[in-house]
Amino acid sequence: MDEKDIDILRILEENSRLCAEEIAPMVSLDACEVQERIRALESAQVIRGYKTAINWERAGNGEVSAVIELKVNPERDYGYDRIAERLSRFKQVRTLRLMTGTYDLQLLVTGKNMQEVSRFVSEHVAPMDRIRETATHIIMKSYKENGNTLFEQQESERLPYSF
Repeated sequence: MDEKDIDILRILEENSRLCAEEIAPMVSLDACEVQERIRALESAQVIRGYKTAINWERAGNGEVSAVIELKVNPERDYGYDRIAERLSRFKQVRTLRLMTGTYDLQLLVTGKNMQEVSRFVSEHVAPMDRIRETATHIIMKSYKENGNTLFEQQESERLPYSF
């Protein structure tokens, strides 16, 4: 992978709907070469998929999101991998990360309401072997997700200026 591939990845991360013909002039390549590079990145699983950034608050689905932090006893020979693999199977888990700091794992989960999120944590996450402690933080409002701003930015106001 070279600098051109990195540029293509950054462009696609910003807007995955752009076609090779639109990307080509941005990276000083022809469209066929851009398409070949994208196919190679997909084959190597560098590009894992294409997603749409959705402002769920505006869509009105009323879901609740929460960050769940977990203290975990790592498993001999597997560390955190097995527990992370088990947690990732739940459809409620949207994101799962290993972190440094006070907690070991961080989950982003969604549910229809706070009670559903609470029930998920108390019935499925907390009772799992190797989970020592949980901390749940309900997300009240998202302003930016995965690089996408979720609110309308106001045009900057020109300040009156006189001599």
